[in-house]
Formats: sequence, C-alpha cells, structure tokens
Amino acid sequence: MKTNFFPKLIVYTILIIGVLVFITPFIYMLMTTFVKNAYSLPRPHEVFTAIPNLENYDIVWSKNSFFRYFLNSLLVASVATVGSVFLGALTAYSFVRFNFPGKEFVFRAFLFTMMIPLVLAIVPQFTVIQSLNLVNTYWGLWLIYIGGGVVGSTFFLRGFFETVPKELEESILMDGGGNWTIFRRIYLPLSKPALGTMAIFAFSGTWDEYFVALTIIKDEAMRTLPIALMMFQGKYASNWAWIFAASIIAILPVILIYIVFQKRFVQSGASEGGVKG
Repeated sequence: MKTNFFPKLIVYTILIIGVLVFITPFIYMLMTTFVKNAYSLPRPHEVFTAIPNLENYDIVWSKNSFFRYFLNSLLVASVATVGSVFLGALTAYSFVRFNFPGKEFVFRAFLFTMMIPLVLAIVPQFTVIQSLNLVNTYWGLWLIYIGGGVVGSTFFLRGFFETVPKELEESILMDGGGNWTIFRRIYLPLSKPALGTMAIFAFSGTWDEYFVALTIIKDEAMRTLPIALMMFQGKYASNWAWIFAASIIAILPVILIYIVFQKRFVQSGASEGGVKG
C-alpha cells in the first residue's frame, strides 16, 4: 500500500500542476472580460476582483455585425459537419462492405491527400471553385470543407465499421433488405460513438478555419467568424476586454458541441454484445 502511495501522489501532483498551467490563462482571459475599459492588460489583482457582468459581451455582440458573422459561421460549420460525417460514413461503409478493383489503392490515395499541406492545396482548390463559378459562395466553401472532411471521416470510420459483426446483417438480408437498410439500421446506430467523435472534430475544425474562408469568400457580409475576429482585433486592439469577450463568444459553440457529443466518444466494445454467442 505504502509503496504505491508515493508514485500515485507524484503522478496526481504533476497532473494537477499541468491542469493549472493550461487553465490559468483561460481563467485570466475570462475574468478580463469583466473589467471595464481594459486598454492595457490588467494586473492579476484587478482581474480577480472584477465583478462578473455581461456588459463587454453585449458591446461586442452588437459591434461590427458580430452577430451576423456568428450566424454565418454557424451555418457553414453545421452544413459542413453533417455533410462530411454522413458522406464519410457512406464512403467508409463502401470500403468495408464491397470488394472492387483497386480498393486498397483508392483508400491509400485517400490517405495520401491527408498529408498535403493546406497551403499547397489552396491554389488548385481555388482554381476548381473558380471554374465552377462558386467563388464568393457558401457552396464553394462547403465543397472544400466537405471534400476535405470526407477523407478524415472515411479513415476514422472504416476502422470502426470493421468491428461491426457481420452476423447482424443476416436478419436484414432475410427480410429482403438491401445495403442501404443495413447501413441505416445496423452500421449507423452502432457507430454513434464514432460519429459523435467525428462530429466534434469536423465542427471545431470548420468553425476555426480561416485561410480557406478568407480566400473563397469576398463579400464582407458573408464572411465567417474567424475573419471577423481578425478584423475586430485590428480595429479594437487597444481594448483587451472586448478582444477577450469576442474570443470567448467564438469558442462557445465548440464547447457546447463537445458537451452535447462527449458521451458519444468512442469507447472500446461499443458493438460487443450485439451478437450472442
């Protein structure tokens, strides 16, 4: 008992110190949003004695069409998340369920595209979007986001789909059901943990994306929240309370998505027990 106590104490101490190191700047940023007229970074005693209020949040929300940019990002990220996860699930199902010539080659080609840096891909992507007359449209943005998200979703979900017992398909086939029925009634319900995990990654990645959105969207009224944040920081760089309040507003949807889908995180043995021995 005593021999195990000190190693555990050391581990827990290191973990607690690590948590404090990472969470302290966030707490400082959050508390700064309660300070009025913070034209310089407030000192710790000023921050931690501030009375919680929503005045700075209300000011930020009504300035520079921040509300409109927030809704733009919400629309773009929601559609991109649903599209990339659903199409990724369909693609992963096809790799698991069907045999076709060059299947492994195609899958490895998928993986290869994940290794290409975004900066190198933006020029050919923009060329394609321009040839389709989709520049300055959300459709062009969704085409890039969903196309890139499908690759990661396919890679992740294929491994999960391979753990689904094949015996579960027999009852569907005996009732005359086809591949779509098998996908909808077996693979999707059993893959909720994996789908929830991918939804978190897809939404957060799209919500925070800046470079592609800046390249494709030209109309200021259609711009997304990351672009609005950069514009906001450039205009109100002297007011740290407003900048931090804008940043807090920007990360709230990601936190909410994590809270909603946290129970869907992949757990081992998710499909175990589906077939009785």
